[in-house]
Amino acid sequence: MQQKKNETVHLLILDPSQNDAEKIVSLLRNSGRATRAHRITSEEDLLESLKNHTWDLCLAREIAESPSAEEVLNQINRLEKDIPFIVLNDGYNNDTFIKYLRAGAQDVVPFENSKHLILSISRELTSLSERRQRRTAQRLVREAEKRCQLLLDSSKDAIAYVNDGMHVYANPSYMEFYGYDDIDDLICIPVLDTLSDSSQDDFKEISRSFSDGEIDTGMLNCVACRSDESEINVVMSLSRATYEGEECTQIVVRPEKNSAELEEKLREISSQDLLTGLYNRQYLMEKLELTVRKATDNGVDSALLYIKLDQFNSVKSNVGIAGADLVFSDIANLLKQYPDEHDTLSRVSDDAFCLLMPDQDEEKARALSEIIRKAVENHLSDVSGKTVQLTCSIGIALIGENAPNALDMLGRAHSAADDVSKMEGHERGNGVNKFSARLVGESLEEGSAVDILQEALDENRFRLLFQPVISLRGESEEHYEAFLRMVGNDEQEVSPYDFLPPVGPTEMATKIDRWVIIQTIKHLSSHRSKGHETRLFLNLTAETIQDKTFTAWLSVALKAARLPGDSLIFQINESDTITYLKQAKEFSRGLKALHCKVSLSRFGCALNPFNTLKHVEVDYVKLDGSYTEEIQRNDETKEQVKEMVKTLQSQGKLTIVPLVENATILSTLWQAGVNYIQGYYLQAPTAEMNYDFHEQ
Repeated sequence: MQQKKNETVHLLILDPSQNDAEKIVSLLRNSGRATRAHRITSEEDLLESLKNHTWDLCLAREIAESPSAEEVLNQINRLEKDIPFIVLNDGYNNDTFIKYLRAGAQDVVPFENSKHLILSISRELTSLSERRQRRTAQRLVREAEKRCQLLLDSSKDAIAYVNDGMHVYANPSYMEFYGYDDIDDLICIPVLDTLSDSSQDDFKEISRSFSDGEIDTGMLNCVACRSDESEINVVMSLSRATYEGEECTQIVVRPEKNSAELEEKLREISSQDLLTGLYNRQYLMEKLELTVRKATDNGVDSALLYIKLDQFNSVKSNVGIAGADLVFSDIANLLKQYPDEHDTLSRVSDDAFCLLMPDQDEEKARALSEIIRKAVENHLSDVSGKTVQLTCSIGIALIGENAPNALDMLGRAHSAADDVSKMEGHERGNGVNKFSARLVGESLEEGSAVDILQEALDENRFRLLFQPVISLRGESEEHYEAFLRMVGNDEQEVSPYDFLPPVGPTEMATKIDRWVIIQTIKHLSSHRSKGHETRLFLNLTAETIQDKTFTAWLSVALKAARLPGDSLIFQINESDTITYLKQAKEFSRGLKALHCKVSLSRFGCALNPFNTLKHVEVDYVKLDGSYTEEIQRNDETKEQVKEMVKTLQSQGKLTIVPLVENATILSTLWQAGVNYIQGYYLQAPTAEMNYDFHEQ
């Protein structure tokens, strides 16, 4: 699983130049990665950092003075730290490359080749995340195996594990049932020898079905032969399992009490959805787990269809919950005719079905999806004389050798179904869409970025969203932050991370900033004319910070709109401010002359964050979003935030914490003295400024 993009990267840097180290941090942050960095200043500092902190990545310049890149790598290896190590040098050199790779480095990258560096960092962080997850999973597996072994040994049920017809494990209840005192005696006996002659053929048949992968569970009424040659009628339950890493069959033996048919009926009921008679979600997930395992182990490709009924909530409004259930059952009966004997059709939610198609390719999945889509579209349901006509959106997720776990596969199919409404001509659904992983920025080739952005500006394909910034100190003043989205040719919204590359294009960045300002001034003027004293946070790019004509242009725009300067709060991020510190200092002065406010965002991730505030005058400081996540699980970060807020407020700065996603963090932020909070817990960005600041 790839590392989440918003997870903080804890970075260790070896570089004699603090400015170059800051450039590296800026590069990571501009690529969308929250970064917390520390620059190594001495060998003692290196050892203290390695022993007392956890690091995700080490970037080391190839330098002669101590500690050198080679010495840092040797210390990481000596302490057996799992820290990806990338060497930054002045150019490609094959001997240097081989030397560091043999020593354990992951890559050697020329310092100026930022694209190569970002790709290498992404690869190594993904690999590190997977290694950490694997170690966690291995630990959990070991713990689970211990618990399972204890349960098996203490179970009153007679349980054994069989591989190739031979016992590999039997619990005390199983040995007692068959009359054996020593496990070694039973291990040497084939399972067939514990059955009467009349039952052996039935056992061979069901075992063959297990070997061929046709079934995962089974039940057999048979006659067991005990060690004293007595016989007893039993019900034998069989299921696929693993024991000590080997695939085998689990056998549970119970004396027959005319309950086999009842148990089978109960098992069947437990796997059914009561409303539709289809399989339920639990049963689907079991089958999906098996299908994923076959795909990853044996390369057997399959497909999962997520069939979502479009606008089903409106059906509930029109015909009521009972009527909606009738419609849903009617659609379920319609769908039952399409699966073949190997497919699994199930209900997975109040408005969706899933169809698991083992051993099927994309072409067959698409063909059947279209048949189902048309059938649903043409079908008429009747509820108390009312006719209900529905459509459906079908998402296809292909299950191949690189398939993730069952839950993620279901998520992929669900996501593909949701994206149908974003396809041209399918705004209300009624379409088929295959899931495909979309990489950040893949829709924009660098060479054509300028043309695409200019076209979006010309065609007015940018959108503004507004998110409230709420006071934690009981004040009812209205603040919003404006966010920019671009609508792509596929009608999907694209975030700035996708359409503004980390490097340039300079001219387009300033054009987009000015478009945003003009549009927000229009929105704000209209909103304030209704009696609101609203202020807006506007994010600016590094290119605008360097634009010497900006403040004069802004002055004209404010006068034309008759808008007071203090209604706008211009937000520049810490990374850009450090890179262009002199320009940022002059820029903030120019804004102050227009009575505008200034905010510094993504604060706290620079090597020396408070140094920036000595040069650039700001009114607000927004902490980096990575602190919001870490403060909930890390006491050290909690204290760090408290000290940071205290220091900022002693300097007269108002503090903002973004990405607040739940209520549990509010008390911590309040106790820390934070002035403002922002996040989806309060309200997601919307097209209107409609938050009620008086109902806090």
